[in-house]
Amino acid sequence: MIGVSTYLESGARWGVWELDAALLPVGYPRLVQRAGGLVAMLPPDAPQYAAAAVARLDGLVIAGGPDVEPVRYGAQREPRTGPPARERDAWELALIDAALAAGLPLLGICRGMQLLNVALGGTLTQHIDGHAEVVGVFGSHAVKPVPGSLYDGLVPEETSVPTYHHQAVDRLGEGLVASAYAADGTVEALELPSGGWVLGVQWHPEMGDDVRVMRELVRVAAGG
Repeated sequence: MIGVSTYLESGARWGVWELDAALLPVGYPRLVQRAGGLVAMLPPDAPQYAAAAVARLDGLVIAGGPDVEPVRYGAQREPRTGPPARERDAWELALIDAALAAGLPLLGICRGMQLLNVALGGTLTQHIDGHAEVVGVFGSHAVKPVPGSLYDGLVPEETSVPTYHHQAVDRLGEGLVASAYAADGTVEALELPSGGWVLGVQWHPEMGDDVRVMRELVRVAAGG
C-alpha cells in the first residue's frame, strides 16, 4: 500500500460540480499501479495525524505541486515564487518526518523532492530558467546519475526525463547527497544513504514510461 499526497484546490470542476477538492493527477496512481502497488490518497490533514497515517502504509510518495513557502527554509519570498500552500506544506512535512522516523520507504517527486530537502534543513533556489519552457506543458531534458548512488543502481544510464519546475535544490539538507544532475548542474535527484530507502527526483516519472524507480519503491515496500 503506497500513500500518495494530494493537492487541495478550491473550485475544481467536473460534471455539473464546482467544489473544493482534494485531487491528484491520474499519472501518479497509474504509475504506482503499473509498478505493482496499491494506492492510498493522502489529502492534507492535521500534522498530528501524520504518524498514524504513515503507520498504515508500506511506502510513501510526496507528489509534485506548488512552490514550498520560503519561510519554511528561512528565506523571503521572491517575486516569481508562487502563492503558498500552507496546509500542504505542514501536512507533507509531517508525513516526511514520520516516514523518516519509521524507516518507511519514501519517494519525493518534484515538489516532494524539494520538500524532503527542506525537511532536513536544506534550502531552495526560488527560480531557475530552462526547466519549464511552456506554461502548462511538460518538457524534457537529460539527467545523468551519480556513479554508486541508489539512483544509479536503478537507472545507470543517462536518460531523458519529463520535467516541469522553476525551483531547485540549493543547499542540501542534513545527510542528503545528490544522485543525479542535469547538464546545467541542477540537482535532479537526491537520496539519504543513512535513512533506509529515501529518494527524491526533480522530474515527473508519472508523465513518462520508465517505471524503474517506482517499481523499486514498491518492491522495497513489499519487503523485497
